[in-house]
Amino acid sequence: MFRCLESKVLSKPSFLTRITLKHIQRVASQGVKYIEFYWNWTGLKHFMSYDEARQAINEGIRQGLQRYGVVARSIPSIDREDTPEAAVELVEEMIRHPDQYTIGIGIDYRETNHEPENFWKAFKMAKDAGFKITIHAGEFGEHWRNVETAMKLLGADRIDHGYTIIDSPELVEEAKAANMHFAVVPTNSYYLRTLSDEEWAIKHPVRKMVELGLKVFPNSNDPTMHHISISESWLLMHNWLDFTLPQLRKVLENSIEAAWVSDEQKAAWKKEWLEEFDRLAAELPPVN
Repeated sequence: MFRCLESKVLSKPSFLTRITLKHIQRVASQGVKYIEFYWNWTGLKHFMSYDEARQAINEGIRQGLQRYGVVARSIPSIDREDTPEAAVELVEEMIRHPDQYTIGIGIDYRETNHEPENFWKAFKMAKDAGFKITIHAGEFGEHWRNVETAMKLLGADRIDHGYTIIDSPELVEEAKAANMHFAVVPTNSYYLRTLSDEEWAIKHPVRKMVELGLKVFPNSNDPTMHHISISESWLLMHNWLDFTLPQLRKVLENSIEAAWVSDEQKAAWKKEWLEEFDRLAAELPPVN
């Protein structure tokens, strides 16, 4: 479906503006106040330049703030099923066309047989240019060394998923010492496919990650494709993974700490949003 979108549907920059705006509208309805979202250029090259795509998305960001009050930032992402040279080209374009809305680089598509170290040059260039780095690793049940590579070789500021880190106690301790944050998705499709309905909520690695002291926060992974929203991820954490309200309050704090904004902005959001969380939590009926 993604490749069909890239090759046949997303043929005009204006479509990217529309998608960006609709996404912001949707997350605004879920109570989201700030979002960093990913997009991929390599599949769109035959329709538009990076600069055209970037400007179209930025227009959607500006309109989204004006209409819905959501602050949004974009993270262009490496297509790990493409070549390392294509990844370098993406970073070169990011360096050539800097703007206030593009704050970092990620990597997407299937992790299996597409190890993160293949793209070391692109990540190094991005890091040297001042971009933040986040990396999908340990998502598809792949070995925890992918998480280790992302953290220790590629300089990730944040990890997306990272579930298999629980298989390496030493790496867990290193992640805690480095104050690493993990954006997790309770409905991660790999675990939905490999665990039974009865096992899923008990054995999903997110539970173990928190037990081990790792800092996680829920996200939505391709929301229209996987039929999951950010608010639904929070509900799943509470209703199925048995996270208590105090634990979710800490998760909210984690999400603020993980955001790629200034320390001053984080402090302001912690005060405002945690107070709002406490107010809303107090209005809920007691939980048995």
